[in-house]
Amino acid sequence: MSKKPAMHKARKRFGQNFLHDHGVIRRIIRSIAPHESDHLVEIGPGLGALTEELLAEAGALDAIELDRDLPPILRTKFFNYGDKFRIFETDAMKFDFATLCEDERPLRIVGNLPYNISTQLIFHLLTHAGRVQDMHFMLQKEVVDRMAAGAGENNYGRLGIMTQYYCQVEPLFVVPPGAFNPAPKVDSAIIRLTPYETLPFEAQDVPTLQNVVRTAFTMRRKTLRNNMKGLVSADTLETLEIDPGLRPERITLEQFVRISDYIYQQKNQNG
Repeated sequence: MSKKPAMHKARKRFGQNFLHDHGVIRRIIRSIAPHESDHLVEIGPGLGALTEELLAEAGALDAIELDRDLPPILRTKFFNYGDKFRIFETDAMKFDFATLCEDERPLRIVGNLPYNISTQLIFHLLTHAGRVQDMHFMLQKEVVDRMAAGAGENNYGRLGIMTQYYCQVEPLFVVPPGAFNPAPKVDSAIIRLTPYETLPFEAQDVPTLQNVVRTAFTMRRKTLRNNMKGLVSADTLETLEIDPGLRPERITLEQFVRISDYIYQQKNQNG
């Protein structure tokens, strides 16, 4: 089991919580089931507890790490892998994951994502969904619940809708605070995201869909009639067979795509 060297203290500004529970680590590895043919990418390897097991199974890995004190530790720890272990010292939020696609292999992305940027990072990664085989993330359990929520559930919203637009969403298991050092104040959970080869409900224009969903959830407790009046009328919603008196959490992904396509078509006709 990898132990946290005394030389590096977890930094709050990077949202660092280092995974140390070997049972949890092995369960994550079993969920990922890495193979030698995989192109693995780990976001935020930290001190390499998960990295060690991934490299042992796959033999190669690309890592993205923002904390510049960590790459020297990792390079020393995994020096025997040579150029099979590459570290990109950069911010994953700004990183172009397409630059890693050097052959026909899709990316398999893994990460214990910092709670403070997890939602923004997920949205960034979804823009690369076409180059990704799957993603396995450790996230705050509340975020996982939001990503997996369906229409009609209280935590259903923009994150879940846009994640489910691109991916099949599978919550796998909960990880208690004690599995980390330092221990966070909340439960975490592992989630698997598998991008669709063919989108179930493909929007004619994704930015329009994003704007529709963002606008709809501006005020969750208000109805579509109120929240959407700047984009589409209540009469039009009824024409689209959507009740304007419903709150946004009652509207399915397919219905949001329907609204989005109508707005996009009208914009092009009038533009």
